[in-house]
Amino acid sequence: MNPRVHLPTAVAPLPPHQLQSLVENRTVFALDSYELNIFETHQKAHRVPLRLDGLALTTMLRGKKVMHLPGRPAFDYFPGESVVVGEDERMEIDFPDACACQPTQCLAVAIAPDTIRHTVELLNERYPRAEAHTPWALAGPEHAHLTNTPELTGTLERLVAVSRTTDAAKDVLASFTLQELLVRLMQTQARELIFHDYARHLTTHRFAAVVDYIKRHLTENLSVEKLSALACMSKATFFRVFKREFGLTPVEYIIRERLAEAKRLLRQPLANVADVCLRAGFNNLSHFQALFKKYEGLTPGAYKKLTV
Repeated sequence: MNPRVHLPTAVAPLPPHQLQSLVENRTVFALDSYELNIFETHQKAHRVPLRLDGLALTTMLRGKKVMHLPGRPAFDYFPGESVVVGEDERMEIDFPDACACQPTQCLAVAIAPDTIRHTVELLNERYPRAEAHTPWALAGPEHAHLTNTPELTGTLERLVAVSRTTDAAKDVLASFTLQELLVRLMQTQARELIFHDYARHLTTHRFAAVVDYIKRHLTENLSVEKLSALACMSKATFFRVFKREFGLTPVEYIIRERLAEAKRLLRQPLANVADVCLRAGFNNLSHFQALFKKYEGLTPGAYKKLTV
């Protein structure tokens, strides 16, 4: 899928007189179960070392970084993306475009290992995944660089808001929000694994077979009855477990896949909106246009003008 990038709300940059450093100036909010860091860089820099305590979820808010992590090629890092950094893992970071008028800004949530373990154990005990051999867990380095989902971005924004408040109960509120953040992170990683790499898991994961069927029959009538039968589940269980595992319903997933196909078709010079509507699996033009604007933020016609 190629959904619209879901940009987190950036925090207002610090005024110059409040900066302790022009490179990775650090503002810290320490709570019981995590530490929230906001890093700002106001000048170009190269190979800046950084190490955080505990596993950290980092998210770009402004500008661009180039990340160097052990054992993998360097990669560009933009707003709308997150990177999971392992416990005590050393990062080296380039800031090729940072300046006083255009600072970079990155969020890093360092999470205590006990908090992660407690959340994972709770999920596996009460809300098991579809396949017993793939229990809830944070994925490894191959799924560390993520495109944010709307759900992950929204939870991060709430975590920032509660961390910065003076509410007397903020540690309690923050604890609940952090648990949700961990769930959203694991759901996002599960989407990367099954939605994008489903072919590797066709014989070991029932939802990989469902995704494969959806992709091969995208323009046809895709009933939940048929999909639940493929997953060897009742309709109600399939709906519930799919949403629990990935953070969206099967119907929402089909809509996003069809919209991704519509975007691909709209980029073709001779395509028209009505034809794309049918070829992407939608059978009602006004419904297609409404869904496209809801998910992509602009109409199909406006999208076509921007891309052709």
